[in-house]
Amino acid sequence: MTFSSAVPVLTSPNTRLPDPWISPADGPVAVGGDLSSDRLIEAYEKGIFPWFSDDDGPVLWWSPDPRAILILEDFKPSKSLRKVIRKGHFRLTFDQAFSKVVSACAEPRPNSRETWITPNMQRAYIALHELELGHSVECWRGEELVGGLYGISLGSMFFGESMFSRVSNASKVALAGLVDHLSRWRFTLLDCQIMNQHLRSLGAIDIPRNQFLSLLLENRRYTTRTGPWGQSVEYN
Repeated sequence: MTFSSAVPVLTSPNTRLPDPWISPADGPVAVGGDLSSDRLIEAYEKGIFPWFSDDDGPVLWWSPDPRAILILEDFKPSKSLRKVIRKGHFRLTFDQAFSKVVSACAEPRPNSRETWITPNMQRAYIALHELELGHSVECWRGEELVGGLYGISLGSMFFGESMFSRVSNASKVALAGLVDHLSRWRFTLLDCQIMNQHLRSLGAIDIPRNQFLSLLLENRRYTTRTGPWGQSVEYN
């Protein structure tokens, strides 16, 4: 893979990520560097995230335009999802099986042999979890982990990374539980990064990158809620 000479290369741990306000919208904003916790925190604070599929290649850093987000107060689960929730077939927990959720999210999707959640990526987010910044939602049916999601919490925003579902609706129930959980703590927004049909069906919208970056600046006013989110709920 080749990149424009205008794309910054992170040659050392001290090289800062670029300003995404003036970065290209249709490609990586930077190449190289590492996945240290300090680097990842810097990235999320700037509206940048890593996304690549080969640990043997360079880390690619992205800040797409437009940006997919879910405004928590606008989240409206569908009638069918509300019906699934009311049946009470699922139990949700928070931060009880973070590494298992990440591993499940890393499994290749149907009709694909690749995953962007590489072993190095998994270790990096587990390290953020150990710093009490990475959080997971687990969806259980009995004692079986059937769905979930994970992401990063900074200020009043949650930066979703990935979700998985081994039975129908499990990831949707996990997301609904997360939105309810975050709303109680007065979070405002869930970053979904890049839009897809599944996210759109859950209420995600696209906004211009500059608008997202403005929201990030406002987010700096809020203190990050650290600590484990250990909690188990019968979600219905």
